[in-house]
Amino acid sequence: MSNEITRKDFLTTSSKYAVGAVIGIAGLDVLSGGKILAETKTTSWPFPYVALDPDEVRVKAHYYYWNDKDCCAGAFGGILEVLKAKMPDPWANIPMEIMLFGRGGGNGWGTLCGSINGGAAMISLVTEKAASGPLINELWGWYCQAHLPTGTANDFAVQSKYSVHKYDGKLIPSISGSPLCHSSVSQWCVIANKKVGDVERKERCARVTGDAAAKTVELLNNFFAKTFVPTFVTPADNKSCQGCHGASSLNNVMTQMSCTPCHSTVHSETTAVEQIADVPKGFNLSQNYPNPFNPTTNINFSLPKTEKVHLAVYDIRGTLIRTLVDHELYESGIYKVSWDGRNQVGEKVASGIYFARMQSGSFINTIKMNLLK
Repeated sequence: MSNEITRKDFLTTSSKYAVGAVIGIAGLDVLSGGKILAETKTTSWPFPYVALDPDEVRVKAHYYYWNDKDCCAGAFGGILEVLKAKMPDPWANIPMEIMLFGRGGGNGWGTLCGSINGGAAMISLVTEKAASGPLINELWGWYCQAHLPTGTANDFAVQSKYSVHKYDGKLIPSISGSPLCHSSVSQWCVIANKKVGDVERKERCARVTGDAAAKTVELLNNFFAKTFVPTFVTPADNKSCQGCHGASSLNNVMTQMSCTPCHSTVHSETTAVEQIADVPKGFNLSQNYPNPFNPTTNINFSLPKTEKVHLAVYDIRGTLIRTLVDHELYESGIYKVSWDGRNQVGEKVASGIYFARMQSGSFINTIKMNLLK
């Protein structure tokens, strides 16, 4: 009988909640002794954050990439799931799927890389707007200049630290020079000689997703520990371009990206191409001269017909160092281009062996160069 409710109790309780329906949640809260609103508090932005283990987040993000979340939701979700375990409120109420739109550079459009898109979203959730800017710049600048996938990412695969094993071998790293998915993936495919649909390319992006998630956590850990020091600076070639296109002149460009991945031969004197002869017998990439060289060398290439040319310098690991000619269209002729021993952002590279690789139509050739210091 103790579990049964009397007609009087029922009518009394019902009348209270009927009144509550009229006077709203505040009225119900009064009738409940303040318990309702206490249990339904909403966390305000920015959301709380606690220091996380970058390697734990790395493995989670790699897992989610392969489990239908792809790069953007994968990076965001890798961090989210670890936060959720530590602080269910409010993180348990946020679905990682909100970031699915960012896959493949935005629904496959090849724009902003999803991994750093997801990382930036997490930064924006846990920091004020003013603080988020330098952190996002640092994340995106790192992505443009780092060898990806990182050595740590490759080591995790070889040592079977990931929970998904689609491909456990080491992958060639590359420097994208750009935060754009299209540029990053395409350059890696060329260097690694892989197709976009190959499992190695997908595993490359899975590892980069883990790299970006781990880097995001590293930055946030430092920020909340008050040890974050911004290191990102606008690339040298960007500053050069802004001399004409920035606010002081034409004022028709707004960017923090390096200009060279997409416009490498437009404004750069060091990669100017000079036609030196007409009517070659066929496609050719000549040995550079002088060789060995310091600091500048010349590279000649020949075209028997009008064709697009891509000519780039790589180090001995296959990492892109500098794009000298970026899919530019040239008429039949013999051309000369110089390399000044600098990388995409204008920094002098170390002495050693480098390779110049030319692709024009179906013609592909590579020469070996020796830079001395």
